[in-house]
Amino acid sequence: MRHQVTVVGDRVPYTAIAGHVRVDTSHPAAIGVLMAASSYVRFFQEFGIDDVPSVGGKNASLGEMYRNLSAQGVLVPNGFAVTADGYRHMLDRAGAWEPLRSALDGLDPDDVADLNRRGSVARDIVYGAGLPDDLAAEILDGYRRLCEEYGDEVSLAVRSSATAEDLPTASFAGQQETFLNIRGEQNLLDACRRCYASMFTDRAIHYRVDQGFDHFKVALSIGVMKMVRSDLAASGVMFSLDTESGFRDVVFITGAYGLGENVVQGAVDPDEFYVHKPTFGQGHRAVLRRLLGDKAVKMVLAEGGAKHTTRNIPTPKADRAHYCINDEDVLELAGYACAIEEHYGRPMDMEWAKDGVDGKLYLVQARPETVVSQRAATTLESYVLDGRGEVLAEGRAVGARIATGRVRRVDDLTRLHEFKAGEVLVADTTTPDWEPVMKTAGAIVTNRGGRTCHAAIIARELGIPAVVGTGDATTRVRTGETVTVSCAEGDGGRVYAGEIPFHTDRTEMSDMPRPETEIMVNLGNPDLAFGTSFLPNDGVGLARMEFIISESIRAHPLALLYPEKVTDPGDRDTIERMTRGYPDGASFFVQRLSEGIGTIAAAFWPKPVVVRMSDFKTNEYASLVGGRAFEPDESNPMLGFRGASRYAHPAYAEGFVLECQAMKRVRDEMGLTNVILMLPFVRRVEEARQVLDRMAELGLRRGDNGLKVYAMCEIPNNVILIDRFAELFDGFSIGSNDLTQLTLGVDRDSDIVAFDYDERDEGVKEMIRLAVEGCHRNGIHSGLCGQAPSDYPEMAEFLVELGISSMSLNPDTVLTTTGHVLDVEKRLGRKPRT
Repeated sequence: MRHQVTVVGDRVPYTAIAGHVRVDTSHPAAIGVLMAASSYVRFFQEFGIDDVPSVGGKNASLGEMYRNLSAQGVLVPNGFAVTADGYRHMLDRAGAWEPLRSALDGLDPDDVADLNRRGSVARDIVYGAGLPDDLAAEILDGYRRLCEEYGDEVSLAVRSSATAEDLPTASFAGQQETFLNIRGEQNLLDACRRCYASMFTDRAIHYRVDQGFDHFKVALSIGVMKMVRSDLAASGVMFSLDTESGFRDVVFITGAYGLGENVVQGAVDPDEFYVHKPTFGQGHRAVLRRLLGDKAVKMVLAEGGAKHTTRNIPTPKADRAHYCINDEDVLELAGYACAIEEHYGRPMDMEWAKDGVDGKLYLVQARPETVVSQRAATTLESYVLDGRGEVLAEGRAVGARIATGRVRRVDDLTRLHEFKAGEVLVADTTTPDWEPVMKTAGAIVTNRGGRTCHAAIIARELGIPAVVGTGDATTRVRTGETVTVSCAEGDGGRVYAGEIPFHTDRTEMSDMPRPETEIMVNLGNPDLAFGTSFLPNDGVGLARMEFIISESIRAHPLALLYPEKVTDPGDRDTIERMTRGYPDGASFFVQRLSEGIGTIAAAFWPKPVVVRMSDFKTNEYASLVGGRAFEPDESNPMLGFRGASRYAHPAYAEGFVLECQAMKRVRDEMGLTNVILMLPFVRRVEEARQVLDRMAELGLRRGDNGLKVYAMCEIPNNVILIDRFAELFDGFSIGSNDLTQLTLGVDRDSDIVAFDYDERDEGVKEMIRLAVEGCHRNGIHSGLCGQAPSDYPEMAEFLVELGISSMSLNPDTVLTTTGHVLDVEKRLGRKPRT
């Protein structure tokens, strides 16, 4: 039977046969007719985030983005949702509700065998229900519309979308199934049946129990969308915050070659990228930080067969040595993330895919981030190791916590029943099916995976530490032995042999006022920057460049410029490996140094970050890879070729050029103009002028683009000639360690005369007083970045009484010293800042 329907203003030809509708989608009124006539299928442009009860969280978000963000350039593949009413209709028609209730009645979710048995029965019931004719017909009509838009050979992704999914407090990530590369009508209908059945995967059942959701009040919608051919390119996950610290001013992107399943499930160690949102919003286009992942395998489509399955193949070595996407792609994704976060008004967890056919980047999922964004911002919790031990395995840290327990290695699902609560789960990788056991683990360690993989997501939700991507934990860590899993030492996670003591510091910060004296932090490790930024602070008073060079670059800058002059063959091989994928050694140095400094500057933006140019001694430079070929042998390096004396000297001038290029990149390209540069160990006024002139030639002229340049005040000559030095600098930071050494004539590295080394000596204090008064007299900044105020409360009191502008402290002493400074200022009649 055929019908003709008239819509006001337009006439839309369509055919109604066997309860379904086929509409001429080229007609402008087609969408309205479809909405009115179709009960179970709605296209993305027809719904949004308020339609979760109908289309589930995943689909609602896809529709929301497709409708509202396409105009901003966020690409979302088109598709449709089979509504939750379709799911209920299917179970109603089959009379499946009571059998399902019987299958799950009396379930013990912590009994793995019982869960597996009942879940299997429930899935058989749902799959066996089949699809009612009217529902199947509407699904096929939706498929034909997509064929009209993308061509008859369009490949589809069929994805589950539960009505209790992607909520602000519970993600339900990965609980149901997704089916990729679906082509043809019968394959699509079968994939929909399997999708419905996945409502009762073991992991989904267990997760609903944990979250307090009724199995029969949650329904399943299905998303059917154009599949992005990332099997021919790359894909991954991104967050609009840092997943470990909760720092909100960055976009964190992970990716690998091929389909995204490997990144989500932790089958690969992905590439990582950070982009700083505030400077990105100002128009600066630079990747803040990156880390090359191993990406050992990639998931591709398996050719042939009716189901068009997927498989993993080894990633070519040449591809593994390069990032899976370029900087332009990273920045485009960052723009997507910023737009999506702004639209939703909260931190978001997103999945992206690059199509290897059209070369475009697509967003294929977005949901609220549900773990670190929920933490109380006023409570600072930090885990601290009180010892060290043999390191059995290293990987990427998840959770910033520490745990001790006995190891249980699990090779596959059949061994999960052996796991006991509180043990450390060690595995090659995990999948959502492991979740019932993972929730009882003391810690998780995997060979594969990155910080956005399944194991990492579950570990964060459960509040336990995880070390992922170790590569060899299953061979290095044995079942039954006791280990300490530490994720509290930065981005790197470690598994230590034995029980290492640790403690937890918890500090309530909401009511702590700010003293008049600025309290800054000393920080050289970019891995700790985001977390440290939550301390009450006024910026970074000392960021040591040499820490980043020694930890992140590891090679002498001149060895990178002239590897052919390196005498040690092993060092030459190391340099070749480190710089692989970079145009040359200079590019490697500049990028790695600028990203390390940039990460610290971004973490504290827009507060000042004082970066001290390199202050290695010759013996320390010589210990870098390739360094011995370029450094002299000095009997007393502490008083030798160090600090500013190196910068304009022919023996190091080219290395200083690289340092300046990196700092120029941080300020100009990254836009992190909160960076203040500081020169160490400036012996003479003329030396200062030479170095400043050279910096200006290299594009770092004091005053340009707001650039401030400080000097360390650590040599008696700096104090004696403070007024002449003050003409050249915007501030001084007193280095109490070297100033004490040179005032008292004591080698601070010597144990023999250590009894004579004391920052509290009256002569040292007089030097500090003269320096602070000289800064006041010349109207420039005065600070101190040595150990003295951290170690000795009376020194902090002395500095406050002098009226010093700032003191920079190690992070672990910031809170106690701030409290002491507040007490001193109160006694002096000074009021805290508001």
